[in-house]
Amino acid sequence: MQPFIHHPSVLSTLLLKGIEAYPDKSPFIHGKREGLWYSLNKDEFLDQVEKFALGLYELGVRKGERISIHSENSIEWLICDLATLFTGVVSVPIYPTQSPDQIEYILRDSESKVHIVANDQLFAQTKPVMKSIESVIAVVTMYGTVHGKLRHMEDIIELGRKRRKQEPDLFTKLVREVEPDDLATLIYTSGTTGEPKGVMLTQNNVASNVQESLRRLPFTLDEVFGQPVLSYLPLSHIFERMISYMYISMQARIHYIQNIEEIRDDFQYVKPFFFGTVPRLLEKILTGVKVKGQEIKGIKKQLYYWALHLTESYDPERPPKGWNAIRFKLADTLIYSKIRPIFGGNLMGVVTGGAALNPEIFRFMNAIGIFCAQGYGLTETSPVITVQDPAHMRVGSSGVPLDGVEVKIAGDGEICARGSNVMKGYYNKPEQTQEVLTDDGWFMTGDIGHLDEDGFLFITDRKKALFKLSTGKYVAPQHVENQLVSSGFIDQIVVTGSDRKFCAALIVPAYENVKKRLHRDGYHPKLPFSKDPRVLELIQREVEKGNKGLSHWEQVKKFVLLEQPLTIESGELTPTLKVRRSVVQKAHEESLAALYEE
Repeated sequence: MQPFIHHPSVLSTLLLKGIEAYPDKSPFIHGKREGLWYSLNKDEFLDQVEKFALGLYELGVRKGERISIHSENSIEWLICDLATLFTGVVSVPIYPTQSPDQIEYILRDSESKVHIVANDQLFAQTKPVMKSIESVIAVVTMYGTVHGKLRHMEDIIELGRKRRKQEPDLFTKLVREVEPDDLATLIYTSGTTGEPKGVMLTQNNVASNVQESLRRLPFTLDEVFGQPVLSYLPLSHIFERMISYMYISMQARIHYIQNIEEIRDDFQYVKPFFFGTVPRLLEKILTGVKVKGQEIKGIKKQLYYWALHLTESYDPERPPKGWNAIRFKLADTLIYSKIRPIFGGNLMGVVTGGAALNPEIFRFMNAIGIFCAQGYGLTETSPVITVQDPAHMRVGSSGVPLDGVEVKIAGDGEICARGSNVMKGYYNKPEQTQEVLTDDGWFMTGDIGHLDEDGFLFITDRKKALFKLSTGKYVAPQHVENQLVSSGFIDQIVVTGSDRKFCAALIVPAYENVKKRLHRDGYHPKLPFSKDPRVLELIQREVEKGNKGLSHWEQVKKFVLLEQPLTIESGELTPTLKVRRSVVQKAHEESLAALYEE
C-alpha cells in the first residue's frame, strides 16, 4: 500500500497537510465534557493553535523551552500540543492521575516555563507545589476558574491575537525555524520502578513513526476520509498521541472522551470506524459477551456458545475454507452480527498496545469481523517498533518491524531496536541513557522475546518481571496471567513465586459476573465475597481451566482473592494500566506469605 503523503521530517509538515485536506466548514474535531459534545472546524482549530502559540511567545516562551500540559483528553489538549510542536516549544505531558510529588518532580526536572492545567480539580493538585518551582512564569487553566495569578487559556489566545496583528508573519517564521532534530516533546515514563525518566523525542522521531505506521493501516485514504474515530487512551502517553497525529493525516474526525466509564454509550454516539486501545478494554468486553450468554436459554444458548467457541479456532493468517467457512458464515449471521453493534455498528478495526494481547481476544475480534492488530513499542521508540497488518497477522505475535526499524535479540533474550524512531536519550540523565543506548544506536528495551523465521516478534515479558522458582525454573508472569484472565470470572491477576517452590496469585474476581453465576444456581454469596466458599470454589475451577494450557511449573497452585481492584489511585497500576508488581506484592505480602506457609 502506498503511503498517503510524502515522508516528512517535521510534524508541522505532516499535520498541516492533513488538516488542510479537511472540508472547510464541517466539524474537524470533537470533544466531550460533562456529558456534552462540542466541536471545531479546521479553520477555527488552526486559528486557536496559531493564536495560542503566539500567546506563549508573548509570555516569553521560546523555541526549545518547555511547557507542561496537565489534562485529560480534550480539543484544548491538542491545541496546546500543536501550538508547541509547530513552533519548536517542547511539550511535557502530565497524566491527570499523577500525584503531586510526581508533578513537582516533572516540573522541576523539565524546568517548565508555563504550566497548563485542565480544570480546578487538577489545579488543586498542583497549587501546593507551584511556589517551589522557580522556572514557571505562568499557570494557565483550560476551562477552570480564574483566580489570583491563574490565567485562562482564552487570555493567552487573546495575547496571541494581538501579537499576530502586530506581526502577521511571525507564526509562519516560527514554524519554518523548526528542524527535524529539534526536541518535540519530553515524556516522563510512568515507571513501574524508580523515579520517572524524561524521554526526549525529536520532531523526526515522532514524524517518522507516524509516517511508517500509516503505511501499515488496513484501509485506504478514501475508506477512512471523514470517518469518525474514537480516542479514550490518555494523550499524555505517546501511543494515543501518535495515533491522533495519524488520524489528522488520514482526515478522520477525532472524538475525544474523558470518562472511560461512558465508553459503551460513546460507541453508540460516535459509531467509530477505528480506535486505539489497550487489551484491558477488549478483555472486559469479551467477558461481558461470555456472561451475556448466561441470560439465554435453550437452543439459542447452545448456538451462542457454539459460535463463541468457534472463534477460538480462528486464524486470520489462514482464513477458513470449505465447510469451515460455511460454519463461520452461519455463526456470523446468527451471532457475530449481533455482537458487533456493541461497538456502534461501524467499527472496521482496532489496534492494541501497552500490554500483551491475549490470543483468545485476538482470535475473537478478528473472527467476528473486526480487524484487530497488536503493536509493540515503548515511549523511547515513539512508540511503534512492530505492528500487525493484514499481511502480517500471526497469532501471538506483535507483527513485524516497521520499515526503517531494525530489531535484534540479544544473547540474554532482550529485544533491541534501532531506527529513526529511537529517542535522543533521557533528559538530565546521561548515565541512564548510556545504560540503554549503545554507541551504534541500539536501544535495549528491557523486554524479553524472540523473532521467528519470518521476522515476527513474540514478547515473553519484561526482563525485570521474570522470576525463578526455587526449583530453578523461570516463569514469565504475564504469560501465566494472560492464560487465566481470559476467564469471564477473573478481572485482574498478579502471579508471584520468586524463590518459592510454586506459583501463587493475587486475584480480583469479576464479582458482578460471579454473583450472576451463583444467583443463577440459587446461591447468594455472603460478605466478604473473597472469603465465601462458593466464590472460592468457582475461582478455583477457573484457575484449574487456565492451568491446563501451562507447563506444570507455571501453574498457579494457590491464590488469594482481593475485595478491591488494583487501581492507579492506589499506586498499584501505572497511568497506562501496567501493574507495579513490587507495590502490589508489598501491599499483600502477609497474605502471600501465608499461602506458602500452609
